[in-house]
Amino acid sequence: MKKVILTLLSVAIATIMFSSCSKKNDEMKPVAKNYVLVHGAWQAPYVWNAVKTSLINEGNNVTVVELPGHGSDNTVPSTLTLNTYRDKVADAISKINGKVILVGHSLGGMIISAVAEQNPSKIEKLVYIAAYLPTSGQSLQDLALSDAGSSLGGEGILIGNADGTLDVKQDQITNIFIQDGSAQIKSLVLQNYRPEPAIPFMNPVTLTAANFGSVEKVYIKTLQDHVVSPSLQNRMISAAGVKTIYQLNTSHSPFLSKPDSVALLLTKIGR
Repeated sequence: MKKVILTLLSVAIATIMFSSCSKKNDEMKPVAKNYVLVHGAWQAPYVWNAVKTSLINEGNNVTVVELPGHGSDNTVPSTLTLNTYRDKVADAISKINGKVILVGHSLGGMIISAVAEQNPSKIEKLVYIAAYLPTSGQSLQDLALSDAGSSLGGEGILIGNADGTLDVKQDQITNIFIQDGSAQIKSLVLQNYRPEPAIPFMNPVTLTAANFGSVEKVYIKTLQDHVVSPSLQNRMISAAGVKTIYQLNTSHSPFLSKPDSVALLLTKIGR
C-alpha cells in the first residue's frame, strides 16, 4: 500500500511540474505581432524582403504594401496623391485581425501618419525609419526643402519629367540611397529603380492630437543618411515629441545594407 501511495505521489508531482514548465514556456514564448511595412520613394516592396523573412521566422505576421505607381503597379503618376497611398495602406490594414505595428520608410512616414489620423485604434505603434515625420499642415516637400544636409537638394540631382514624375540623376542613385550597400545590393537598387510620382510630395497632411497624437511613435535614425539628414531627423523627432528613439549607423536604406539589424530592432519594438 505504501508503495502505491508513493507511486501516486510521484505521478502527481511530475504532472504538476510538467504543467508548470509548460505554462512557463508558453509565457516566455513571444506573442506574434502584425507588421505592416511601407516602402519609400523611388523604391518598391523588394527592399523589405530580408527583413520580412526574419520577422516571419520569429513567428510574426508581415504585410508589405506596394504603393500605387511603384514596383509592378502601373497607375498613371499624374492621378496619384498622398491620399491614394494612404487609402492603399488603410485597405491592407483593414484586412488584418487585431492591431498592427505600422512601419514607414522615408516617404512612408508621411503615409503612415495619414493612416494613423484616419484610424488610430487599429495601430499599436507607428515606426519611422529614416522617415519624414510631419506636423499638421506640412508636406514632404516642405520638410525636404528645409533640409540643407540632404544630397537630393544638390544642383541637377532631381530631374522633373513631363509625365509628372521626378528622376534622380542616374550616376548618383546608389550614392544617395545606399552608399554602404554591397555591389550586389547597389545593382538590385538600380535594376528596380523607377521615376517617382511628384504630386504626393506636395500634398500636406492634417493631423490632430486626438487621432494621430494618440498613437505611440518610435523613430529609427540613420546616421549616414544622404536623403533625410540626421539634423532633419532630430528636428522632426523633437517636434513630434517622440520618446522612443533608436539609431543605426547606416545609409538611408538600412533594410538593404543591414537588414538583420532592422529586423532585430523591429522585433524589440514589437515586444
